Amino acid sequence: MFEPSEKSGGIAYAIREVLVPARKLEKNGIKIIKMNIGDPIAYDFDTPHHIKEALYQAALDGYNGYAPSEGYEELREEIVKREKKRNGMGYDIDDICVTTGVTEALQMFLAAVLNAGDELLVPGPTYPPYNLITSFHGAKPVPYATIEEENWQPDVEDIRKKINRRTKAIIIINPNNPTGALYPPKVIKEILDLAAENNIIVVSDEIYDDIVFEGRHYSTASLAKDMPIITFNGFSKVYLVPGWRVGYAIFNNPNGELDKVKDAFFRIARARLCASSVAQRAMIAALRGSQQHIVEMVNKLRKRRDFAYKRINEINGLSTTKPQGAFYIFPKIETNKWKSDKEFVLDVLENAHVLFVHGSGFCPVYGKNHFRAVILPPLEVIEEAFNRVEEFMKRVIE
Repeated sequence: MFEPSEKSGGIAYAIREVLVPARKLEKNGIKIIKMNIGDPIAYDFDTPHHIKEALYQAALDGYNGYAPSEGYEELREEIVKREKKRNGMGYDIDDICVTTGVTEALQMFLAAVLNAGDELLVPGPTYPPYNLITSFHGAKPVPYATIEEENWQPDVEDIRKKINRRTKAIIIINPNNPTGALYPPKVIKEILDLAAENNIIVVSDEIYDDIVFEGRHYSTASLAKDMPIITFNGFSKVYLVPGWRVGYAIFNNPNGELDKVKDAFFRIARARLCASSVAQRAMIAALRGSQQHIVEMVNKLRKRRDFAYKRINEINGLSTTKPQGAFYIFPKIETNKWKSDKEFVLDVLENAHVLFVHGSGFCPVYGKNHFRAVILPPLEVIEEAFNRVEEFMKRVIE
């Protein structure tokens, strides 16, 4: 029997792993309501037609070979224009690298900066690959507290306490996955001040930037234009193309502090060849074309957010804050009937046939006793799901 590497033993991705027991039930003819994965296309959303046409046209026009490793110039130019218009940032195309989704951007960044024993400050709870990939490199993900009673805002004092000489970067995910929190400028600036005091890189994951229900999203780099900040963004969520895998990293590097990290990042980019050529061409059309689908999507999601928030808080044994962005909600399990949140999720799956993701999969400290649900399904599906959950909770608790 051949043995896998030791470092592969720690790899586990909660969002997809809960699908394994769900598929076993489905093989027995049981219909599962899936509220586990942040894929709008799995529900009643669809890629705008002009973006689909652009993908097809790109293939017809011969864009079927390798693209430049850093991405097509035309796409990077459109990203520069978006950043100027939306965030007031004056980037150059050489500050941008197109990646195979945001997950590849963070893989490349972590490979470029982490050595064994380094630490990465991540929000607790967080998008799981930040923890997984950090550990894979022999470094340590350190979760900082976010405060549920304050709509999951970062606890800046907790960040301060956890900074030490091994801290390589602070991660901000705004709007947040899995909580749906939206961070105001004041909180972001406080984190930036800490980073500046301690000479630490800030990485801002902004993949959900245009999916906001109240207020507005402020890009981290726009709040500190003179600081070294790396922004991750992409097209999967806002442009409804999750399977096309196109993201990008932007280096805000006004004083050259990121020169060596940027060089390492782009060397890794060249080593892995390129992101999809035809998908990149389609994203040029996405940025140049109509943005009306974003307005319609956000309006639809706001209604679903409102309903899910109200409905969950009506269920005995559950409570939740109201998400302000993205398309997730992160309820709390208010009873100790289960040994863990994962046991709760599997019990709900087995007996109510609704699939969520256990909160400890996003952070064993600050995610425990919670679960994540998407607010992507149509209202009637969300209603049916939580009707089932309510009946289940009544049977267990009462």
